[in-house]
Amino acid sequence: MPVPDANALAAPRARRPLIIRSYLLAGLAVVAFLLVVFGPLFLDRFSLNVLTRSMIYALLAITVDLLWGYTGILTFGQAAFFGVGAYASAMVLSHVGGSPALIALSFALAIVVPVLLGLLVGWLSFYYGSTPLYATVISLVVPIVITQVVYSGGTWTGSSSGLVGYWGLPLGLSGFFRLSGLCLVAAAIAACIFVRSDAGKVLIAIRDNDTRCAYLGLNTQRIRILLTAALAGVAGLAGFLFANASGVVAPENTGFVFGTELVVWTALGGRGTIIGPILGTIGIDFLSANLSGQLPFLYQLVIGALFVVMIIFLPNGLAAIATAVFSRLRSDENGGSDVPQLKALPGTNLNTGTPDTPPLLKIEGLRKSYGSQVVLQGIDVEIRPGELVSLVGPNGAGKTTLMRCLSDGREPIEGHISVAGQKIAGLVPNRIVALGVGRKFQVASVFDSLTVADCLRMARASLDRPNWFSHSSDLALPEPAVEILSLTGLSSLMGQKVSLLSHGQKQALELAMVVALEPRLILLDEPTAGLTKTERTTIGTVLQRLTGDLGLAAILVEHDLEFVRDISSRIVVLHQGKLVLDGSVEDVVHSQTVKEIYSGGGHD
Repeated sequence: MPVPDANALAAPRARRPLIIRSYLLAGLAVVAFLLVVFGPLFLDRFSLNVLTRSMIYALLAITVDLLWGYTGILTFGQAAFFGVGAYASAMVLSHVGGSPALIALSFALAIVVPVLLGLLVGWLSFYYGSTPLYATVISLVVPIVITQVVYSGGTWTGSSSGLVGYWGLPLGLSGFFRLSGLCLVAAAIAACIFVRSDAGKVLIAIRDNDTRCAYLGLNTQRIRILLTAALAGVAGLAGFLFANASGVVAPENTGFVFGTELVVWTALGGRGTIIGPILGTIGIDFLSANLSGQLPFLYQLVIGALFVVMIIFLPNGLAAIATAVFSRLRSDENGGSDVPQLKALPGTNLNTGTPDTPPLLKIEGLRKSYGSQVVLQGIDVEIRPGELVSLVGPNGAGKTTLMRCLSDGREPIEGHISVAGQKIAGLVPNRIVALGVGRKFQVASVFDSLTVADCLRMARASLDRPNWFSHSSDLALPEPAVEILSLTGLSSLMGQKVSLLSHGQKQALELAMVVALEPRLILLDEPTAGLTKTERTTIGTVLQRLTGDLGLAAILVEHDLEFVRDISSRIVVLHQGKLVLDGSVEDVVHSQTVKEIYSGGGHD
């Protein structure tokens, strides 16, 4: 009697929570739609007016959540894009006219101008080498600059008085309530679909581990810039709605104080949830508007006290309640809800190198220093397809520095490094990955917030464009990557959160991710560190298959000489930044020079 496939049995159970969650979200969307459509029938004029503004602000909160909650970019600048969109619309309606054609023009400008500004801000914030702190500072500066432009705009912007009294969309209070609500519901649905899609997981991966994303071939700078520009356009749409619904725009709409309020509302609602920031923004803004009329001198104290209570009892925001429910729905025997069907891609068998084969990697006269301290000097190495070259040496020999130089062309060095005949000088990591270089770090570099399956999807994102609208039920990987998952038991943990994996499992997962890139050259920095003997044997078997059977080249930094002797085709010895020996396994292992080096220094 055939044994049932464990994945096949687990899949229906794993998909049940996803179906329930989808129904809950669909039900919430329907309820929101009905409230928006029929709200004007039972809400008073004051509530309609305040809720219209609150829903427009909630549309902005979605953009803050996508940037901060999902991508890890703390931004105070969405108010600037909102204000620019509002002013672009109001200036056309005030100074040119309010005909249907001009309203259409004001709508286009309200989106296009913030998008262009978003591209500029994104370029300034996310150039190669910038830090998250720098991006946050830029987001603080931009609203201040925009506000000063508004103040100095004279009659065009209304200066400190703003613009008021212009004619816009002829919808009336109920019409603006419905339009703003429908835009909010549509944006929320689109955002929820996106963040649960394969493409949306890229944002979480960037937030978790930007460096690993770059070494998987993803251009994280470009992604951040385009995301900033796209969400600036959404903020501009919110500004258009606000300018038309309120009939007034003021410098306060562009300031960093308003931007800070959006961040606070997002945090209190529960960042990284989409729904939480929406509820938080609407609830807090509506409550503030009501209390300001009933308790004009105390309402800010009441709101502040509520903030303190929420921070104490709900530090993760209002959405923490719903998150707890969904966490129970997600739990199953596999520890997650993502159990894809693994598929093996046809293997690519590279020709094993011969002495006449052009080198895949060529290092010529490499010298690397930090100030007056020389770390590497006079390094000349050639590596051909099919070679597994181990790089050994005591602490401070320069092994990890050499790996860094091979994988990041921005490292200032002397000499030349070529991959497949192309010099890598000046190339950022993702472009070197595109040449066929994969790197595994000494400490497992994975994505703790994602599942095993999602990590592997990230590894394929630069090769197979991820879906923007859905989460794939299949996962196609190269045969060696599937083999690694099977040998290490990860194939049965595809839905498991990576944060719950053991050290050895994370090491194996990172190796599988690197192999999934289908590289021609793999850089491995102590891949067996902290592993058991069985796990080391498994990794060694995989590496021998990758190089010996499939023809990949590999550089292995390792301190375990017994492990190195069993799997290497060649050994390169570094000592004090210099190459002291490059030869066969037996020649190096029995070398008196190597014995003297290791007897005088520890392993690294």
